[in-house]
Amino acid sequence: MTEAGGTAAGRAPHRVVIIGSGFGGLFAARAFRRSAVGVTVIDRTNHHLFQPLLYQVTTGILSEGQIAPPTRDVLRRFKNVEVQLGLVTDIDLEARIVHSTQGIRMTRTPYDSLIVAPGVDTSYFGHDEFAQWAPGMKTIDDALELRGRIFGAFEMAETEPDEEVRRQWMTFIVVGGGPTGVEMAGQIAELSERALRNNFRTIDPSKARVLLFEGGDKVLGSFGDRLAAQTARVLTKLGVEVHTNAMVADMDERGVVVHFDGGTDRRFEGRTKVWAAGMKASPLGKLLAERSGADMDRVGRIKVLPDCTLPGHPEVFVVGDLMALDDLPGMAEVAMQSGRHAAEQIKRLVGGDTDPGRPLRYHDLGSMATISRFRAVARIHKLSVGGFVGWVLWLVVHLTFLTGFKNRFAAVVRWGLSFFGTSRAERTITFQQIVGRLAIARQGQVGQAGPESQQVGYARAFAPPGFSPSVGATPGHGADQDAARPAAGGGATTKHGEGAEPDDPNRAANPTTPDSA
Repeated sequence: MTEAGGTAAGRAPHRVVIIGSGFGGLFAARAFRRSAVGVTVIDRTNHHLFQPLLYQVTTGILSEGQIAPPTRDVLRRFKNVEVQLGLVTDIDLEARIVHSTQGIRMTRTPYDSLIVAPGVDTSYFGHDEFAQWAPGMKTIDDALELRGRIFGAFEMAETEPDEEVRRQWMTFIVVGGGPTGVEMAGQIAELSERALRNNFRTIDPSKARVLLFEGGDKVLGSFGDRLAAQTARVLTKLGVEVHTNAMVADMDERGVVVHFDGGTDRRFEGRTKVWAAGMKASPLGKLLAERSGADMDRVGRIKVLPDCTLPGHPEVFVVGDLMALDDLPGMAEVAMQSGRHAAEQIKRLVGGDTDPGRPLRYHDLGSMATISRFRAVARIHKLSVGGFVGWVLWLVVHLTFLTGFKNRFAAVVRWGLSFFGTSRAERTITFQQIVGRLAIARQGQVGQAGPESQQVGYARAFAPPGFSPSVGATPGHGADQDAARPAAGGGATTKHGEGAEPDDPNRAANPTTPDSA
């Protein structure tokens, strides 16, 4: 075990530890530049992820490096900030020590002030087994796996002799009609219609079917009725089949069962699925609640005091997606402002302010989402705009907050090639990206994988010579998995939409009706 962050010659006496290098953690760290504190940033990844553009990595527009620069490089000019790669496993509030692991090595990092900003994870509302068939959209790993599945689906369809199976490969299902789901559905539709034109000889990519399911009565419900209706019209024009009041009840490698209002259940066949339906708080939220006695909301976020501090612990700040305060949404701008606010509070304390506990004053800068090239929607206070004007606003805002001049320049070039032309430069897929989730499942970290699942088909298509998934070369496949495979139709109905609550787990599914659309 090693101890980090000890006082060394020339080091500031006040030690600040920041957990997480997302928007909240990064903006907090930046606020300490030239301050009389020593800052340690701990994160389980080595990069700062610009999550709003994750879908563009998935659909081949941007590379992962353009939206996820190394945290060390971003903070290289901040001489009082050090970065540690590690997974935080415990926080000792009494001793003021953060415990983390890096492989088999454990590290103890003492602090005088702590900022907790770990972000969120994908929620399957109690059905974690869905993860093997429908990856979320929260991490670079998710994006690369989905990129492999989406482009791999066209490759599989190209050589598939069975017409019914080919239709399954060319059907893409997006679960959740919030900004992430809308952006994914629109980009998959554009990808199949424009970017893959003339790339295949057997299939016509433009015949791909894109289905979007939303549990509420409209997509982008938080944007208001007018923008929601405009979004639905544009998606429909792109060829996306939009289904509202539609909740996923069950899922397997070949499709989903969807429960509609009115009691009708239908099965939709489709081998490539994207889960953009919900979020859950980091496990650190539960840990902090147990250690401090603080309350949590329904998704596991900590109910903090108005100044973002943990009740009973004025030295601990909880910011970003783990913070429950005044019904603020889980958005990047909330994380940025709360992270910066926590840093300013600590700077005032170090500067001798006897009452630094000032409440967070959040300034709502609005919400926006792209639908397709040159078309986006934006809601800024009482102003609602869509179409090309909305897209220009989206472009300016995302360029402003994208980290690093090189990344901004590269993004502009790639956007020009993709939006004005048909280029999708980032179409490389690998065997490891596609089936890697199965190795994790084998270790019991996510849902069990069923035998002869869709990933086996991917494995056989992309495996190196001599690979045999049926004999155990790929973790997660074999006869011993039969008993663990969930029965079709046995899942509880799930209401989805970003941040949605789970539906009644005792609700029984009705007999399903085949999809005849």
